[in-house]
Amino acid sequence: MRSIWNGAISFGLVSIPIKLVNATENHAISFRQIHTEDGGRIRYRKFCELEDREVTGQEIGKGYEDADGTIIPITDEDLSSLPIPTAKTIEIVAFVPEDRIDPLQMDAAYYLAAGGAPAAKPYTLLREALKRSNKVAIAKYALRGRERLGMLRVVGDAIAMHGLLWPDEVRAPEGVAPDTDVTVRDKELDLADALMDTLGEVDLEDLHDEYREAVEEVIAAKASGETPPEAPAPERGGKVLDLMAALENSVRAARESRGEEPEEEARVRSLPQRGTSRSSPKETGGKKSTSTAKKKTASSPRKSASKTGQAEKKATTKSTAKATTKKTPAKKSPAKKSTSRKRSA
Repeated sequence: MRSIWNGAISFGLVSIPIKLVNATENHAISFRQIHTEDGGRIRYRKFCELEDREVTGQEIGKGYEDADGTIIPITDEDLSSLPIPTAKTIEIVAFVPEDRIDPLQMDAAYYLAAGGAPAAKPYTLLREALKRSNKVAIAKYALRGRERLGMLRVVGDAIAMHGLLWPDEVRAPEGVAPDTDVTVRDKELDLADALMDTLGEVDLEDLHDEYREAVEEVIAAKASGETPPEAPAPERGGKVLDLMAALENSVRAARESRGEEPEEEARVRSLPQRGTSRSSPKETGGKKSTSTAKKKTASSPRKSASKTGQAEKKATTKSTAKATTKKTPAKKSPAKKSTSRKRSA
């Protein structure tokens, strides 16, 4: 791997020659800007506003614009000879527990490679010291025209350095959290814990960029003159589920995906819909049932004709049940009289 910076680690009175190597790489697909009418490339040309002509890369430098608009030229030699100790040195200033570092401060990652045979001994010393202490080193270094903050930690047999944002570069999360009072029940927390346990851990090596793969398929299809694959139609929203039901459904789906038997408490409960009967009528008193049906029909003028027909059918069924109930005593009374006559005989 090609180094992007050469210098040394300053560890007290110990100096460790090192090379800075990028620890990450970008696999994102990049696009070019084109003219949509003919597919021609869109290019940007750099012009000097004083001479009104295009200039080459060798003629371009950097400069600082002052408050009054004056441009002050700054050369690479000016930046390389800055009077700071971190110009060519990664200066370790402290050793702290790793959990002291806020992940929000994490920036680019690098590997620190030992710069030759003389650096092997002090490099290994620092690596083993970091391992045994279970701490990370906080350092300052200069790269690409500015002084930066870094964190050194052990990765395998190497020392890695994560660039850190300065504390004043991390914004406070003001106005981000919900400003309404919400009560979370213990049952909901229990289900959230169950979902976390069911999902378990994952091997990061198994994760991949599905978006990049889909873009590659589209590019390959268009390059071969084929029709690009279509995205599946979005699913329409179904029943509205409450939070408990969503959690229970998630736990059950996660367990089924792992081949585990779903537990009984992982039940999906949908919210009751307005204007629908929650249970079938059990009473045979025609007046109460009929009045209830009338009340529901009156309170739901927007129901469809099919639902109205169902309500009328239920009312007819209840009236029939009422008539049947009234006729039942008339059938039982002759049987009693017949029995009394047989006994007297």
